[in-house]
Parts: sequence; structure tokens; C-alpha cells
Amino acid sequence: MARRYDCSDATDRKTGLREAASAVRRGELVVLPTDTVYGVGADAFNAEAVGDLLEAKGRGRGMPSPVLVGSPNTLHGLVTDFSEQAWELVDAFWPGALTLVARHQPSLTWDLGETRGTVAVRMPLHPVALELLTDFGPMAVSSANLTGHPSPQDCDAAQGMLGDAISVYLDGGPTPAAVPSSIVDVTGKVPVLLRAGALSAEQLREVVPDLEVAN
Repeated sequence: MARRYDCSDATDRKTGLREAASAVRRGELVVLPTDTVYGVGADAFNAEAVGDLLEAKGRGRGMPSPVLVGSPNTLHGLVTDFSEQAWELVDAFWPGALTLVARHQPSLTWDLGETRGTVAVRMPLHPVALELLTDFGPMAVSSANLTGHPSPQDCDAAQGMLGDAISVYLDGGPTPAAVPSSIVDVTGKVPVLLRAGALSAEQLREVVPDLEVAN
């Protein structure tokens, strides 16, 4: 039976965050609010848990899960060949609605799906998400919806779709934005905007003027 905690209540929030971290350490799934939409999260280094996450969403390995982090410093252990432009984007837009696709460290023993040696990583601007990520560490987090359905902006919508596939629901109220994060590929010499979301190409070019936009 899934447990749900009201994060607007200080006591419930503290208990919920503790229970969520414990659940993730056990290889279970949790739902958490972010600054864009609600996400379903698992231990990024537990391949079985990540597989359960993809299965809960009805999503194949060809659409690997992004990874959320609680601090830019975490990147040092996760990615390699991270350019100066990539760090400038981090400095300008993290925490926030910018996902960066980078090459992950080849020594990492994780299985997020068919990533081809890359990882999509983001630091969300939401206090509940950041507290959980700071406590636990990097988590594989994807939008908390069934594939093909709208991404949920509140906990009720997420729970209505995912039900008891989730151990802990952290209810942070409605999310501030329905717009997904923008995705920029920083694996090459020039950053490439793969998906325009909360951040436009114009906003990103204020930091990296040579940004290209994928066709």
C-alpha cells in the first residue's frame, strides 16, 4: 500500500522525506514534486529499480530516464568532457528547468536504458526535491505519468496513474509550471537545443551565443 505525505505540514514533510529516502534505498519507487511537473524517482545506480520505473510508466529502454541531482558539484562524479559552455549553462540556470545531455563517466555502474554513453541531468528548483536529492544522492527521475498521458501537475494526478506501483508519494501541492524543462545536448563542440521548454533558445543564447537548435 502506497503512503502519501503532505509536505505543507512540517511534521508530515519530515517523515515523508525520511520514508522516501528509505524507500529509494530499498530499491522502491517514490513520487516527488519538481519545479516543472511531478516525477517518479528511483535509485539511479539500482538497475532493477530503474527497470521498475520504466515499467511503471509503460516506457521502453529506448527512452532512458533522466537523472536529478541536488548540487552542481555532483556533476564531477557523473559526467566527463563537460565543456566550459556547459558549466556556464549550469551557473546560469541551475537549479531550474534546464536538462543537460552529457557524456557520463565510463566507470559508472548504472543502467538507465539505452543511453549510448550519455546521461540527461538536471538540478530542479523545488525545496522538497532538493532536500530528498541532498539526502539520498542522484536519482533517476522521469515524469510521473503513464506514457502517452499528460505529465501530472499535482499528486492526485500522479497517484491516479501510478497507484500502488509507488511506495511513497510526497505531496508538495500543485507544481508551479506545466512546461517541461528545456533539453540541451552538450556532448559536442557546440551546445544543441533538443527540446525548447521552460527556457527559450533566446534565453539560452544570452549565455551561449552559438547555441544551435536541432531540426
